[in-house]
Order: sequence, then C-alpha cells, then structure tokens
Amino acid sequence: MAQEAPLQDPTAGLGTGSTQADAINNNTQTEANGSVPAPSNGISADEIALYDRQIRLWGMKAQEKIRNANILLITMRALANEIAKNLVLAGIGSITILDSAVVTPADLGAQFLLSEGDNPVGTNRAAAAAAALQRLNPRVRVHVDTIDVRLKPPSFFAPFDVVIATDLDSDTLNIINTATRLNNRPFYAAGSHGMHGFLFADLIEHDFVISRAKANVPTPLGPETRTRSVLAVSPKPGDEARTELVTKRELYSTWYLATGASQLPAEILRSPRRRRAVTPYLSCLRALWEFTALNGGQPPQRDNRAHLAQFTRLCTEQHRALGLPADTLRSEALRSFLQDVGGEIAPVAAVLGGQLAQDVINVLGQTQQPLQNLVVFDGDAMEASVYALHPDGDLGRALLPLSAGGVGVAAAAAAAAGGGGVEAPVGVGAVGVGPVG
Repeated sequence: MAQEAPLQDPTAGLGTGSTQADAINNNTQTEANGSVPAPSNGISADEIALYDRQIRLWGMKAQEKIRNANILLITMRALANEIAKNLVLAGIGSITILDSAVVTPADLGAQFLLSEGDNPVGTNRAAAAAAALQRLNPRVRVHVDTIDVRLKPPSFFAPFDVVIATDLDSDTLNIINTATRLNNRPFYAAGSHGMHGFLFADLIEHDFVISRAKANVPTPLGPETRTRSVLAVSPKPGDEARTELVTKRELYSTWYLATGASQLPAEILRSPRRRRAVTPYLSCLRALWEFTALNGGQPPQRDNRAHLAQFTRLCTEQHRALGLPADTLRSEALRSFLQDVGGEIAPVAAVLGGQLAQDVINVLGQTQQPLQNLVVFDGDAMEASVYALHPDGDLGRALLPLSAGGVGVAAAAAAAAGGGGVEAPVGVGAVGVGPVG
C-alpha cells in the first residue's frame, strides 16, 4: 500500500480567501500538445513536517522526486480512485485525471470520490471526482482532461513522469504503451473485475539503488536474472564497513508482447508443481484481452451464447499456450471470472490501487525493487501472484527501434508488436512521432 500522509487541515496552503475551485483550477495552463506542465522544483519546510513519516521511510531525496512528479491517470473508475488517493496523499506534485465518460448510477456504488449529494450523474467522470481528490491534499495540483485518450497525439504523454491506464481494452492499452515508449516514459496498466484484477508495468529500463548489509563475498557486477543486472556497488557513506549501496537495472517488455506472445518463466515451466500452482485467472485475463481485441473492445456478455463459447475456447487455448495442466482450468473458475468481468468491488480496488500506487512511489524514489511485470489478483483466495512475462530476444529499449520522423502511432504499435498490423483509432494514426531518444 502507498504510505499515506498524515491528515491535515484540508484548507491548509490555499491562502486567505482561496476556495476549493481555486485549488482545482490553479496552474491549469496547458502546453501545445494539450498536456499540463510539470510542477516546479522545491520542497518547503511545512511540507517536510507534513510528510515527516514517509520521509523517514524512504528519505528526503526520494520525497523530492515524488514532490516533483507529474502523473497521468486514465479512466476514473473505482480502481483509479484508489490509485489517485494514494498518490495524492503521498505528496506528488501534479496529477492529471483523464476520462471522457460521464458518471452513471452504477459508478456511485464503488467510487468514493463521487458524492451522490452532488448529483454527479450525467457529468464528466474525471471532473466529478476532482473536488474530492483535491481536498485530500490541497498542495497537489489536480488537473482534469475530458478528451478521449485515443484522440491524443504521442507528444501528449511526454511531460508526464508516469502514465497509468486503468480499465481499458487491450488495443487501447497497446496504443498508449507505444506512445509512452516513444517518449521514454514508464507505463502502468491495471484492471479490476469484481473479485479479480491485474497490474502490469512497462518501465522500459529502470535503475534503482538498494541499501543492504555487506556479505562476506563481494557482490559481483552483471546479470542476476534475465531482466535484472547489477550495475555498481559502493560503500554506504557513514557506514562503509557494514552497508553497501547496490545499483540495479530492470528491463521490461511492452504490453502487446508481455500479454500475448510471452511464456511463463523457465523456472516455472520446468517444475510440474509450480505449473499446477499458476492461477487459472492468468489464462482468463489473457483470453479476455484477446476477446476484446477481436470484438471491438467489448467484453463477453454473459447472456450471449456465442460470446461464452468464444471466451471458453480462448481460455482453453491460452491455458494450453502457457504450458499449464488442462485440469487446473476448471469450469468453476471460468464462471466466477465471467460473472465478475466489468464489475467493481471497493475492497478489491483498494488492494490493487494501493499496490500499484506503492510501486509508482518506489519507481519515482528509485530505492526499491519495482514490479516485474504482471500481478494477477484473486480476491477469493486473497492471493496476488507475480509473473515475469517476456518474449524471447531483447528487452528494454531495444524492443522499439524506430527511425526518425513520420512514424504514426499505428505503425509504432505494429513495430512494438513485431510487425503485426494495428488499426489506430481516429485522430491518432495520422500523428507523426520522432525517433526514440
């Protein structure tokens, strides 16, 4: 879970005569690409007092990085409500909440940033959540964007330090991830389906430093796993004899490759016991992503026999492709998952949102091991299983080598997919992007 800042007077820092609307609308100038500028540097003495507990946990330098972070959060459903809450309480500098949908009566059940007393039904979902989010921490700049993310040019994502996309279909996640890769920006995807859900990270190449006790044998430089390597080792200043600082790098792959063409790690596939322990909901999620890609972004409908037959077939194929025993994909698991698709349960959203927000904070602070790279959550068993899913071949920045100039997002997505064609939504495919820097 993300470390929450101590609760303070919600009007603190607004100044005499300031209103909540002033706080929300403050510094809302946009750049030419439609995004908001990053917050200015600097952390004040009263902020140090406010965030004292978490500064003691992860240090002043990490808090300064968090304080200057500019975050994009896409789709304001229950899961994003939880992510936004944790990030805002942690003291990020700026957050843009983007959603083109309007509030429906169903949204009021699990989205705590919406107040039924404000009559939000029919209004934009991001705008309706902004006031309550701002009250959690008036020092954070909250911006609202009501334009469909599929209409955004790749340059829109450049000013953000982290991009988080929630509760979207697989093709849209693929296009957003391609744009974040072109801008060298960390990307998270997440989804909540009743008692089930997932978290995904593509941090491209992420360096971090851990502090640990010195061992009798010197720490060797070089690869530790297929994705992680040790770059440098140095004594910790002030405790050189007992503690060392180890700089590591994690390599990642894209949403398209990790969720479609990748196998489970070899250490799992080699062990019959570990293969039987893999949650069947991994196969269900991969089948759901494939189903939405084949059906225009729409999930399977429980009252549609053709949908149920197609989803069952896709689940079976995905389970077989992952090398898992056939008898571990039971009909009860399929029924449970299908009943939950698209549903929102507040406690599940809280667990997933807290875990994702904490990983974002770890990535910003660069002092903890980040998520690698997919979490599958089973609320019935209260288990969150982590799987490193990667294709054969290069990882990290080498996955998206593009030449300079004139490459649209559709072509970039095709390159990320290994050459397969991807149809870009209206307003995106014609936008040119520059080289990967």
